[in-house]
Amino acid sequence: MPNIQTQGTEEVHPDVLLVNRARGGDVQAFEKLVKQYDRQVFRIAQHITQNREDAEDVVQDAFLKAYEKLDQFQGNSKFYTWLVRIAVNESLMRLRKRRTGRMVSIDEDVETDEGSMPRDLADWGPDPEMQYGQSELADILRKTIQGLPPGFRTVFVLRDVEGLSTEETAETLGLSVPAVKSRLLRARLQLRERLSRYFRKNKRDGAK
Repeated sequence: MPNIQTQGTEEVHPDVLLVNRARGGDVQAFEKLVKQYDRQVFRIAQHITQNREDAEDVVQDAFLKAYEKLDQFQGNSKFYTWLVRIAVNESLMRLRKRRTGRMVSIDEDVETDEGSMPRDLADWGPDPEMQYGQSELADILRKTIQGLPPGFRTVFVLRDVEGLSTEETAETLGLSVPAVKSRLLRARLQLRERLSRYFRKNKRDGAK
């Protein structure tokens, strides 16, 4: 959405104008923000919670909290970034409430069948054997993303799926830029290893 510029003033993002109207009691202005971002927020929530009902609840709770806390929005960041931060927090809270078993640290080394994976990632791209239809590959990738630890998955979804910048991802999650880069690298590394293992298995099964 293009910024609106008035003569003799700095550019003002349309979202900021809608927020200001909503603060003044214009419910329709906030409804426009809801319609503009509800799908993106739902998509992020579903990636994190891995549950459609939870994701739907997260969307409602996130927008409700955003409306209640409009006065806290300073305009220093994009409204969408601010909204996503609320949605991510709601998603992680729901995840913690229903998670059982061992907590996985997002700082653990990446373990594979061959041992710990190296830190560096030479090339993040599809292997030659990944010659599948786009829909099938997308389904495989979606299931592989679901298998990532929540901390990795959240960073990967915001940065690589939703297209937030590294700085916006850091701001949304309350992390430093180096921390985001580290977690993103580890997420990509795990995805690459898991996808490679999947295709190696498929190749072996196909050869039988």
